Amino acid sequence: MAIKRCAASINVVQAAEIRIKNVFRNGLPVFMSFSGGKDSLCMAKIIFNLAQRGEINPAQLTVQFIDEEAIFPCMEQKTKEWRKKFIMLGAKFEWFCLEVKHYNCFNELSNDETFICWDSTKQEVWVRQPPAFAIRNHHLLRPRIDAYQDFLPRTCVSGITITGIRTAESVQRLQNIAAMHKAGKGMTNKHQVFPIYDWTDKDVWLFLLQEHVDIPDIYLYLWQSGTGRGQLRVSQFFSVDTAKSLVKMNEYYPDLMDRVIKREPNAYLAALYWDSEMFGRNSRKRKEMESKVPLKDYKAELIKMFGNMDSYFTTKHKRKVAERYRNFFMCVSAIADARDFKAIYEGLISGDPKLRTYRALYQRIYGKYISEAKKAEAMKHG
Repeated sequence: MAIKRCAASINVVQAAEIRIKNVFRNGLPVFMSFSGGKDSLCMAKIIFNLAQRGEINPAQLTVQFIDEEAIFPCMEQKTKEWRKKFIMLGAKFEWFCLEVKHYNCFNELSNDETFICWDSTKQEVWVRQPPAFAIRNHHLLRPRIDAYQDFLPRTCVSGITITGIRTAESVQRLQNIAAMHKAGKGMTNKHQVFPIYDWTDKDVWLFLLQEHVDIPDIYLYLWQSGTGRGQLRVSQFFSVDTAKSLVKMNEYYPDLMDRVIKREPNAYLAALYWDSEMFGRNSRKRKEMESKVPLKDYKAELIKMFGNMDSYFTTKHKRKVAERYRNFFMCVSAIADARDFKAIYEGLISGDPKLRTYRALYQRIYGKYISEAKKAEAMKHG
């Protein structure tokens, strides 16, 4: 879908404030998803400023934080600080420590593809203890079955949820939000609104700087260790987006890796094999290691894997993901090149539980094909 960007007469902060005030004007309860990360800090600061100026009613607001157990100490500390700020403002703050499901990229070598946060059968090896004020159970939760994306919408049916999702982080998000607005809708069917959807990374960091918002130390540590600005993402340790942080952050939090490995023994794989196809990495270190071995025929490897699905994909979810990849491979095999086959192969090897890599590959390969076809047509008529 073609997406047209239009310039506005106001800046992104002013636009976000207008969207948030419109949400509160409905008079309904307002729920805000908070993670302690950079995007939710921007949302929190905007809402805090509006409430202090008397432009929204903080009594309508409930802030919701899903504590995923395996989080950096500084993230917990910053969330506690904001919890205090919101409560003093007159809002409600719900800190959930529940047995929700989370994808675990370290379990690719076993049959268990999920991490259960605050697993009641593993209390002796929890990465950390829950705060005394945390909500430990909820009547709308299906323990050990629900992901937080399943649970939270059930708690918010009485109102509207605002979330710090930004289109700059994903082509898929851009297309979904563009389609939503094209249809004349301002929110999803789950009553979700994204006030900062059009912010870039630069907008986020500039706002935090100008508003003097303290950020978790983990961002500074990642930057010091060489992580690029566009890759400064922090979430639960065992997600594929954040697993690399464990390797880099061990020197900043000396006892953290020991606690993580006790909780999830396969986490040592990050230290041993991070720069490998197991995690879909394309680092300089991996290139140096692989320069001494024969080039792999990734198309042939894919054919081999798809011809032996039961052997390579041993769980129901892995098989489901592999079937999507197989159908995609069959559709693009005539137009894909060696680099594309390598990317498809690594998406399977490293695991793609939410199909993010799959969707990105779909856009990349077909986008490249369309672009090349247009160039060829232009040359033909030129």
